[in-house]
This record gives sequence, C-alpha cells and structure tokens, in this order.
Amino acid sequence: MVQLVFNSLAGLSLLLFMYVAYVSYQEGAQRAVKIATIAGIVMALLFAAGAYLATLFPMPAQLFLIALSLLFIVLFLPVKGVGKIKQGKPSTQIDERDIMFSRNELVPGSEQYQAYYRRNQEKQALDEKFRKKPGLLSLQSAFYEPYTFGASMANGTVLDKIKNDTCPTPSTVKTNSNEEDLTRFLKGWLLNLGAHSVGITKLKPTHFYSHKGRGKRYGEAITNDHTLAIAFTVEMDHQMMKSAPKGTVIMESTQQYLNSGIMALQVAHFLSEKGFQAQAHIDGNYEVVCPLVASDAGLGEIGRMGILMTPKLGPRVRLAVVTTNAPLQIEEQTFDATIIDFCNICKKCAQSCPSQSIPFEERKEVNKALRWQINSESCFTYWTTIGTDCGKCMQVCPYSHPNNKLHNFVRWGIRNNWLFRRLALKFDDIFYAKHMGNQKFPKWIKH
Repeated sequence: MVQLVFNSLAGLSLLLFMYVAYVSYQEGAQRAVKIATIAGIVMALLFAAGAYLATLFPMPAQLFLIALSLLFIVLFLPVKGVGKIKQGKPSTQIDERDIMFSRNELVPGSEQYQAYYRRNQEKQALDEKFRKKPGLLSLQSAFYEPYTFGASMANGTVLDKIKNDTCPTPSTVKTNSNEEDLTRFLKGWLLNLGAHSVGITKLKPTHFYSHKGRGKRYGEAITNDHTLAIAFTVEMDHQMMKSAPKGTVIMESTQQYLNSGIMALQVAHFLSEKGFQAQAHIDGNYEVVCPLVASDAGLGEIGRMGILMTPKLGPRVRLAVVTTNAPLQIEEQTFDATIIDFCNICKKCAQSCPSQSIPFEERKEVNKALRWQINSESCFTYWTTIGTDCGKCMQVCPYSHPNNKLHNFVRWGIRNNWLFRRLALKFDDIFYAKHMGNQKFPKWIKH
C-alpha cells in the first residue's frame, strides 16, 4: 500500500509540473518552463526511490507520508492570519494640483506656476529635476522607440478629443428604472464591453479631489452632489507589460486608459438619456480618486506600490469611474486583508523599482490614512528620463500573472492560508526570479 502511494505521488508530481511547464510555455516564461520540467523529473524520481525504500524501511516511509499529508492539510486550511491588519482609508481630501501629472502641466513663469510654488516651495526644487529631463514620449528619452511611442501619442490624441465630454446633460424625461434591473444591466454591459471587474459604492467626500488640478478648470473647488459611483477595471495585456519599462508599457497603458474612458462615456451617456445625472471620470479629467472609489466598490485594495491591487490581476489594470444619482444596488464589501499581508512580505516591487521610489517598510499613517507612500517625485523623474510610465512594479508583482486556472489557484491559496501565502512567494522567486530582466517586445512589434 505504501509503495502504491509513493508511485502514485511520483506520477502525480510529474503530471503537475509538466502542466506548470506547459502553462509557462504558453506565457513565454522560459525560466519557469525549465525549472518546472526539472522539478517534475526530480520529484518523480524521488518518490519512485521512496517506493523502493519503503520496502526496506516501512515505518519511516509511513511517517513521511503522514507528515506530508499533514502539511497539505495545513496548507489548505482557511487560516488567513490577518487579524491585526487594519484597513487604511483617508479621512482628508487630496488636492489634484499636488499630483505629478498636474505639476508636470504647469508652465514655468505662468501665473499658475508661480502661485503653486509660492504655496509649495519645498516641491519646486524636486520638480525642476524632472523638467530638465526629456519628458514622456520624447524622442530624446532613453527608451525612445518610434512605433510604440507613436501609437501611445495617437492614443493620447484620441483621449484629448473625448476627455471633455464627460458630463452629458440629462434628458428631461426620466425613465422609471428598477434598481435591480438597472444594476444588472450596467454590470453586464460593462463586462461585455471588456471590463474585467465592476463594482458600485456610495460616494464619500474623500473620494473626491478637493480642487481640480488639470485643464481649463484648474484650481476650481470640486462640487459634486452625485451619491453613487460605478467603478470598473480593464486588463492591461500581460505580454505587453513583460517588456517593462520599455515602450510597450506606455502603449498599453494609454490604450487601456482610452478603452476604459470610452466605456465610461458610454455608461454616462446611457444614464443621461434615461434622465439621470451622470459623469465619467477618465484619464485627463478626473474629479474622483479612482483607486479609492474602486477599493470601496470591492474591486481590490491599495497595495505597496500605492495603486489598486485586484484579486486576479493585481495592479495590472486601468480604472475608470462613473458617478451618478441613478438608483443602483450596492453590494456589501469586505476588506481583503490578505492582499495587504502579501504586500507586507513580498517587496518585489520595491526591490525591482528602477528609481527606488517604493518603500520597503510597513504602512505608515499619511494624511490620517494607513498606507504605503511612494516617492512620486523620483518615480516621475524616472518616467521623464526613459519616456514611458515604467510599469516595472506591475511586471514583477506575483499577482500580475495571467488570469488562468494555474495562477488563479495560487491566488486562491494566497487568500485562504497564511502559510500558503508565504510559500507561494518563495516559489514565485524560484520560478520567475526575484528580479525580472527586461523581456523582448511581442513579435508583432518591430523594434
């Protein structure tokens, strides 16, 4: 009987690792293919040897199998081990004028430029560093590449054409809408359009920026009486992100900002035609802090790199939000502390960050919120040096692996069990390396 168990384990381990190798081959993860193949052969040989040794040493063999069974039981018990981890939500508003994109748009010598740095003298010297760099999508930037940069500029041009049509005038004839039916339709529609996840939440004052920081409304205090927000994510292509921080990253980033923006506009115009107030919040024209809204809508938690970490794609998403006064159903959301615990122990984004902008330490209270605070100035300065929005942190995050059965099983284990979470991180280091080198562009892109 003991021999049969060992032989069965030999066969199962070989099949399991060959499956991992096959999935890794499909993903183009050559290191994982090699390691999985070698591991499968070695494990099969070890268990086969165990079958032979069981005939010579039956008692130790039985004890080994008992210990192995206990380990598997412990790994899959629902023991999350996150009792002391608290949710960190801001209690004060963020001023959009303080974010790097807004500061980047300030024209030296202009009234807005002078007024901003009179109020924030400590930021001027920091910002002059990025102003001396070539800039995003610049021909003189370190990673300039004509096709990916050109496509990114084209995406940005289209975004500029639609970003000011975010607040359609509601129809004077309001349609009576069933709350449940309208909610189901909007979620289904967004998913059918290509959204990865959709959630609805009540709006809070802290979801809104205090003042506009970009465009013609620069400096205006934000007033918005909408009560609900529809937040959704769109996936950033895994293959495009593999060559981070090169040109495919900003090409994919702008593409998904554009895709999510069009979808948000579709929803806003649909609701306005039904007689409801609605406003799309898209790249270049936000009134809300999208990651905060998305987190409260149950789409993820704010991780170490300061952006939304989703359960199945990690940070490899782009966001958009539609605020409205339409009657919609809100689902009760729960805080997923396992994502925060994983970020606590992982640190791969911080280790791989080219500008060393991501902190290694645990969360701290920043503006009355428990969070990780990245160094946005050094991060943005690196962006303006290389010409892209980097994405290295997204590339190396273990949560960013493709959305398939293998990786979803691992992500389920990470959410379910404290020990599994830690072992999964160790295996990720082995199979995918602690520091991922820059990968090649997809074959269809000439470079």
